[in-house]
Amino acid sequence: MQTNTRLGIKLMIATTFVFAMQDGISRHLAGEYNVLMIVMIRYWFFAAFVIAIAIRRVGSVRVAAATTQPFLQIFRGLLLVAEICVMVLAFVKLGLVEAHAIFACYPLIVAALSGPVLGETVGWRRWFAIGIGFVGVIIILQPGSGVFALAALIALTSASMFALYSLLTRYAARRDGTATSFFWTGVAGAVAITFVGIWFWEPMIARDWGWMALLCVTGATGHWLLIKTYEVAEASAVQPFAYLQLVFASAVGIVVFQEALRANVAVGTGLVVTAGLFTLWRARTKA
Repeated sequence: MQTNTRLGIKLMIATTFVFAMQDGISRHLAGEYNVLMIVMIRYWFFAAFVIAIAIRRVGSVRVAAATTQPFLQIFRGLLLVAEICVMVLAFVKLGLVEAHAIFACYPLIVAALSGPVLGETVGWRRWFAIGIGFVGVIIILQPGSGVFALAALIALTSASMFALYSLLTRYAARRDGTATSFFWTGVAGAVAITFVGIWFWEPMIARDWGWMALLCVTGATGHWLLIKTYEVAEASAVQPFAYLQLVFASAVGIVVFQEALRANVAVGTGLVVTAGLFTLWRARTKA
């Protein structure tokens, strides 16, 4: 397929918007029901979507599931579903604005760990950017100021987990195709969360079942858009626009949930995003 960067950027913007809407719905539902149950139902739909994509792309589930590194693929799936549970909990405890502000540091964690995990070289410029980014995180957290919330550590844990998941995905890609990794992400996660989440089942009112259905649809739509994005454009060209999810999710938090945007969060987020964009640019330049 011919590269179309302009279309890829538009698709990435649409992807971030859909995922931000998904985050808002997750925040609402997880505020009313158990987080594990919400993520479990969402993953059932996601697993069905993954299987459908696998059949369409490679012809059968058997082919999609074929891998020489099953333990790595299963661990990736378990790590992602656990990260989603942690992040949704952060939405409830911290709000969309501050949870996403802290989560935005995950590309910096990826850059910092790419050396020991993947054996990649990280130059001094990227280390400097990583340092600046983490100064931004400290500004957001305000440790020792009297307003530091332990809930902020939940979002930071989520960012660290997603960074490790991203690194392991890149490592798995050395031997497995995208369809195989995508298949194991959905299926392993769905099986794992079902074993845990089914014990936390709660009755849900009809209106919230409607929101649950919309959550499932936005999840599948977001992943479909993301797949199409990487089909038509190079990842390095569109990845900077992924930060727009922070903007869209913060807007949902402020408008729908009446969250406040504190000055330290705005300043810290600016440093984190700037540092993240610089590390992406340096990675693309070296590539």
